[in-house]
Amino acid sequence: MKKVVKFITLGCKVNQYETNAMAQKFIENGYKVIEEISNQENENIKPDICIINTCTVTNMSDRKSRQMLRKMKEENKSAIVVAVGCYAQIAKQELLERPEIDLVLGNNEKVDIVKYLEEYLKEKQKILEVQNVMDSKEFSEFGDTTFSEKTRAVIKIQDGCDRFCSYCIIPYARGRVRSRKSESILSEITKIAQKGIKEIVITGIHIASYGKDFKENYKLIDLLEEINKIEGIERIRLGSIEPLLITEEFIERLKKVDKICHHFHLSLQSGCDETLKRMNRRYTTDQFRDIVKILRQAYEDVNLTTDIIVGFPGETEEEFNKTYKFLQEIKFYKMHIFRYSPRKGTKAAAMENQIPGNVKEERSKKLIELSNENEYLYNKQYIGREIEVLFEEEKEKTYQGHTQNYIVVHCKTDEKIENEIKKVICQKVYEDYIEAVIKM
Repeated sequence: MKKVVKFITLGCKVNQYETNAMAQKFIENGYKVIEEISNQENENIKPDICIINTCTVTNMSDRKSRQMLRKMKEENKSAIVVAVGCYAQIAKQELLERPEIDLVLGNNEKVDIVKYLEEYLKEKQKILEVQNVMDSKEFSEFGDTTFSEKTRAVIKIQDGCDRFCSYCIIPYARGRVRSRKSESILSEITKIAQKGIKEIVITGIHIASYGKDFKENYKLIDLLEEINKIEGIERIRLGSIEPLLITEEFIERLKKVDKICHHFHLSLQSGCDETLKRMNRRYTTDQFRDIVKILRQAYEDVNLTTDIIVGFPGETEEEFNKTYKFLQEIKFYKMHIFRYSPRKGTKAAAMENQIPGNVKEERSKKLIELSNENEYLYNKQYIGREIEVLFEEEKEKTYQGHTQNYIVVHCKTDEKIENEIKKVICQKVYEDYIEAVIKM
């Protein structure tokens, strides 16, 4: 009888995609994956294999990865514990020496995880298999991964990053830019559409670089134009994008991609030019301001979100105030605020003038308050208006979903509307969602 596998995913959407792909590999080889077993059965099943897809983006991510590995062994003493992914890539030797871990696999090894697991079952000896990702020249291909959410599927189109921001370890964990062949992407999305999934999220480590490594001149916009033709897909959502991707030429073509969601997550990180320079971000606030202008002229209902790091080394009160004023001006719908955490192995960790924790906390609170205020005011303008929502899940006869520009909407109804796009009338604004009724 084949064994039962449990997955724990830490970190980003790329990791979630890869977890789904690994789970599918196990299912294809006759294993049971706990996430696929009904809840009632689930309660009584203990996993034989625990796979933790780790994250290493910050020191805190490393700690969470270690804690989760320990926890899985404590809760499942007889289980095989596998550390895979970014933290395993960076800290391979350290993890191999930990008694609770049986296999350590890097990012490139995810594709062959079943093979490595079965080698371990045969030999009963610890396995360490972590290639140097910097040597990788080709995208690591899982094939069609249709193991996805009921109403939305995440599609990985590339791996790696060549930007080397001074605070970021990810290029060393993921390697250089490698793009996935368009034929493979389109095949996967076609099969996803056939399952009835209406929305796809395009993701990768740095999707703006898609096609950079191809000999032919084929870029992200070319791929989006082809995805737009696939029958059954009604929404194409972009994951986090490099701001410099947005040019007049790009947007002119993107406006013709009628399934594209008018929500763009532009990773800003700071609203101060001096801080951006130390971060090795390759744009200025003036350039970013022009990018926002291009998007708002192209899409009347555009929704912009971002990431901001507060307390970056050397960030003075004056620099923080510049960031605050810039963010007041841009009026992002939502900002994900991160307090800078030194990441061993990055240039920023060795910089002078590290900011005290209490200062980072204070600055973080100010930006979170601004973000909450922006979200409320943006949502308020929809009161009494009609919008379309793709409903994703139901709890106690209240369905939750998203508009194409990423507003969360709740709707009470006795109808079964999961995975349906419905027109609703917005009635009331709460802190982070809109309450609406279905248009009759």
